Amino acid sequence: MTMVEAEAGREAIRRALRSLRRRHLFEEGAHRPAIEALARPFAAQAVEWKEKAEEHELELQQCYKAQSRLSEQLVTEIEEGKASKALLKEKETLITTLQTELEQTREENMQLKQSLEEKTRALDLLIQEHQAVKAELEQALTKQKVAEDENRNLIDRWMLEKMKDAERLNEANAMYEEMVLKLKSAGVGGIGGIQHNALQEADGIIRRSETGYMDIMETPIPSTCRITIRAHDGGCGSIIFQHNTDKLISGGQDQTVKIWSAHTGALTSTLQGCLGSVNDLAVTNDNKFVIAACSSNKLFVWEVNGARPRHTLTGHTKNVSSVDASWVKSCVLASSSADHTIKIWDLQTGFCKSTIMSGSNANSLAFIDGDILCSGHRDGHLRLWDIRSGKCTSQTFAHLDCSSVCVSRSKNFILTSGKDNVHNLFDLRTMEVCGKFKAMGNRVVGSWGRPCISPDENSIAAGANDGSVYIWSRLKKDGVPTFLQGHPSSVVSSAWCGLGPLATADKNHIYIWT
Repeated sequence: MTMVEAEAGREAIRRALRSLRRRHLFEEGAHRPAIEALARPFAAQAVEWKEKAEEHELELQQCYKAQSRLSEQLVTEIEEGKASKALLKEKETLITTLQTELEQTREENMQLKQSLEEKTRALDLLIQEHQAVKAELEQALTKQKVAEDENRNLIDRWMLEKMKDAERLNEANAMYEEMVLKLKSAGVGGIGGIQHNALQEADGIIRRSETGYMDIMETPIPSTCRITIRAHDGGCGSIIFQHNTDKLISGGQDQTVKIWSAHTGALTSTLQGCLGSVNDLAVTNDNKFVIAACSSNKLFVWEVNGARPRHTLTGHTKNVSSVDASWVKSCVLASSSADHTIKIWDLQTGFCKSTIMSGSNANSLAFIDGDILCSGHRDGHLRLWDIRSGKCTSQTFAHLDCSSVCVSRSKNFILTSGKDNVHNLFDLRTMEVCGKFKAMGNRVVGSWGRPCISPDENSIAAGANDGSVYIWSRLKKDGVPTFLQGHPSSVVSSAWCGLGPLATADKNHIYIWT
């Protein structure tokens, strides 16, 4: 294409554009009234629509605000719902736990109900037994009254017999004086001998009347070891004789209590079931029960003919050092412990009746009568207690450390021993020392040495660390003891049988002396 042709084409295009512009202007002028007429209602509607749009915008804002509030409420409700669900879960767990506890409570209630029924039956049985015992007590009181009446009658008869004896004695004295006068007048010799015999006879009658016709058999001093018994493995802790028999009871570290014949040395019975070493033994006054005080803080009670314990007495919190049974009431026991207490027990029930608090440990105790007991303490004092009130009625200083007490048969004397290697004999009526026994080489065996008094109360026997047994006479003032030798080790305990033999025990053996 040439330049001329291009220029001609551009010129044609310019003319076409001018023609179109003129046509547009013409058409715009022709349709202007219609356009203006149509524009006027659209403008009014635009204002109305604008107002409506503003209203709708306000409503939309309010809706947004309401939606925001609802969203916040929804979030709050959701959180509260979650908390309610958690609380509901906790409540369900709590209900399950409470249901379990309710079932357990029901079971415990059933058990308690059964226990209550058993206790009720036991109480009914005890009430019946109490009524029976009360009836027996009334019968015993009636018998006691009858016995007292008979005793008064016997005393009256005895006094009458004494008056008759006195009258006969006066008659005999009158006859004697008459015979002496006749012999003097007749000049017969030998008057002094006749007079001496008559005075001796009268003196004997008077002395027998003063003692109430009681014939006390003198206890011989033993000198020979007749029987040796190997009693317990590990050592023998305590020995005691049954009342008025030759049965010897021993307890040791092998946790057994054994009964021996002192006449033959034969083992007659073994009582088992105790826990811990046996520290002390006691026998009831009717010889029916044996009691052992043990290192396990307990006491064990056997029937003499039984192999297993009838009662286990618990309540002490430390080692039980001593035990004794009442001489008057066979069902009453007393025990002392390193927990600073003395406990009174009822053998019929196996329960503690009362507890006496002491500032110092009681190493040993013994009953004096039904309601009074004595005890030797680590602070060196000898104390008397009234078990009815639990109060100390008397005390006196005995040793640096009082390790043992022993009451005589007549209840007139108390023998105490201490770590000062002295044995003191107290007169119970005055609580004063009426005898002091000590010897060179006689050393008390710790806190467990147990000396004893002879049945006639004239001799005291005590073991020593060197294996010797020392026997002093209460009546002799020289204080020289008799020695019994043969033990290979320290003598820890001694017991004097009412029928004569003396028994002593060391770590491994029991010796019976006659």
